[in-house]
Amino acid sequence: MSSRDIILKVALPIGVVIAWEILAIYLNKPVILPKVEAVINVLIHPFEGILGTGSLIDNTIISIKRVLGGFLLASIVAIPLGILMGYYRTINSLCDTLIELLRPIPPLAWVPLSLAWFGLGEMSMIFIIFIGAFFPILINTISGVKGVPTPLIEAALTLGAKGRDILIKVVIPASSPSILTGLRVGAGIAWMCVVAAEMLPSSNAGLGYLIMYAYSLSRMDVVIACMIIIGLIGLILDRGLRYIEDKYFVWRKMMK
Repeated sequence: MSSRDIILKVALPIGVVIAWEILAIYLNKPVILPKVEAVINVLIHPFEGILGTGSLIDNTIISIKRVLGGFLLASIVAIPLGILMGYYRTINSLCDTLIELLRPIPPLAWVPLSLAWFGLGEMSMIFIIFIGAFFPILINTISGVKGVPTPLIEAALTLGAKGRDILIKVVIPASSPSILTGLRVGAGIAWMCVVAAEMLPSSNAGLGYLIMYAYSLSRMDVVIACMIIIGLIGLILDRGLRYIEDKYFVWRKMMK
């Protein structure tokens, strides 16, 4: 990466921070917009207890566990279902209407049902995260399977491959980049849903809970610090998946 690329990548974030600090000084109302140094002070003491809810590290670890639980469960269900729906027309016709009916419903709308079905426990929160991550993974998987180039399948048929061999050895590998894109999108939405999940009455820890609790105490510095942590973890996860995509699926991009 050239120095010019680095400058371009950091220029806008630095500009936003400068504008934030100027506006915070002008307003002089920490309950509306705290100064940058107040948020930094929260971030540089992650092991200290905060607002009686444990440290930032403790709450971050709890949220990570919940997000990973919901995200992995969504991946385990959505990827096989997406492959089957993309490859078999009958399964797609059977499931498509129900999927398109449920997909527009926001995860927050599922909160009452999650409480009724799973009670006041961890499963309620994991379910909300699962709902958020499930549909983007599913839709991208279906799109990837349906978008496999026809010449690849024809070549496999010419060589004597059968339906199952084509699915396992041709379709799934060729659709992997789209599946990975779905995982990237799903991971981002899973982190968005953690705030909604941790608003449930059963939650007494986690970054989402801490955001709402800090808001009730007008501690906007803690609110913004938690938002920054969520953003950073989401960024790291996205960059990791993008690295895998760029490293192992360059050949797929060249085919387009």
